[in-house]
Order: sequence, then C-alpha cells, then structure tokens
Amino acid sequence: MLTKRRFTLPLQALEPMDLDGDSVATLLLLNPTGGLLAGDRLETDIVLGPKSRVCLSTPSATRVYRSPGPVAVQRVTIDVGGGAALEWLPDHLIPSPGARLRQATEIRLAGDATLLYLDSWATGRAARGEAWGFDLLDSSLLVRDEAGLLLRERSILAGRPPRDGLGGTEGFAYAATFVAMRPAGEGWEELGRALQEDVRAAGAGGRGGVTVLGRGGVLARLLCPSAPALQAVVQALWATARRRLLGLPPARLRKL
Repeated sequence: MLTKRRFTLPLQALEPMDLDGDSVATLLLLNPTGGLLAGDRLETDIVLGPKSRVCLSTPSATRVYRSPGPVAVQRVTIDVGGGAALEWLPDHLIPSPGARLRQATEIRLAGDATLLYLDSWATGRAARGEAWGFDLLDSSLLVRDEAGLLLRERSILAGRPPRDGLGGTEGFAYAATFVAMRPAGEGWEELGRALQEDVRAAGAGGRGGVTVLGRGGVLARLLCPSAPALQAVVQALWATARRRLLGLPPARLRKL
C-alpha cells in the first residue's frame, strides 16, 4: 500500500504498476525535463514501512548535460523498515561532454530488511565519440543498519582519465555495481557463487566479479560493451537475487 506520494517538478513519482500480479509495489521515478542540468539540486526521500515490498526504477537512462557553471547534485535518502524489501533499479547515467555531477545515496536498513541495489553509468555516448568527455562524475553510496556501517564507497572521476588505465573501465563503455544485502541474512557465499555464474553465463563480451561483504551481503562489479549487454547481465543477477532472497520469480519492468 502506497501511503504517501509527494513530488515537485522536475521530479515525479508515477502511479504504481501491477507487474503480472507481483506482490511488490512498483513505481517509476521520472525526470520529465530529460536529464540533469547545471545547478540542479534534486533530492529524493524514500521510507518503506515494516514488511512492505517496493521496486523503484526509472523510465529510461538519465542524461547529465554540460555544466559550465555549478555542478548538478542528486541526493537520495532511503529508510527500509523491519522485514521490508527494496529493489532499487534505475537505468544508467549518460554524462555528456562537459557534464559535472555529484550524487549521493544514503540507505538505512533494519536488521531483517532486504536491499537489491543497482548503480550503473556509461562513459558517454561512445558511438558519437563522446566517451570520457565529462568533467566530473562523483558518486557515493552509504548503507548502514542499527549496528553501524554495512557498505561505504565513493568514486570520483574527473579530468578525463585514461580509458584503459587506473580509474578507467578497461575500454568498456558501461560500468555497474549490483548489491544484494540483508544484515541478518546468511548463505552469502552460495549466493555469491550463483551470481558469479550468472555473470559468466550472460557473457555478452563483458567482465565481472562478485565478492561477499563483511556483514550480510554480496557485491558485483560489471563492465559491459553495450547497454543491451549491461541489461542482460543485470537482469540475470536481479532474477537470482530476487528468487533467493525474496522468494519471487523474475520480473521485467515495463517502461514507458
């Protein structure tokens, strides 16, 4: 049950969708302006009550446009209550030449809450020769529970780093991080092996690795040559984590 939904343009929370009788409330978060502009400051606050199940995504990839002045800022704060489950699966970011973006996501999980989280981005519109043309991509993730820190990471890419060197993506056009987490859960070694097998089976010319986190979760890193290849691997990882952690069959988001 969606108890409250409030937004101010340029952000919009669309009506919940019914994914073939799924027990999860599925909503798309839309930026009708078509992307992030210089000086934008977008803030999203999400609260999941106890035992709720929610899947949040976006209708399409998010463009980040050239920022000759102030950087664009995007902040997301999420609170997942006891026994609740959040599937956070936005489409990837596409930074334009000269784009400057700082984005931060902070998530608080109850001990028995479940999180499936995706963060993905392109190096630019590679087919148009715009790869690595952005000026700044600063992205951070912080996840904690009542006992303290579960996961913290931050990447700062600036000054057009070398495509194949340290701080680059080994020549691949798309990069992603997928996290499956439940502080009170177990069986992570087994899930990690299953997700690693998904990465190998999806193939599509990409690379990936999976590691078990110190406190209740697994993390996968992906490098992919194209958007369809990225989507194929993410769909496989999501399906496996969804089945094992939530007892739900695979789902496909119906985009606008």
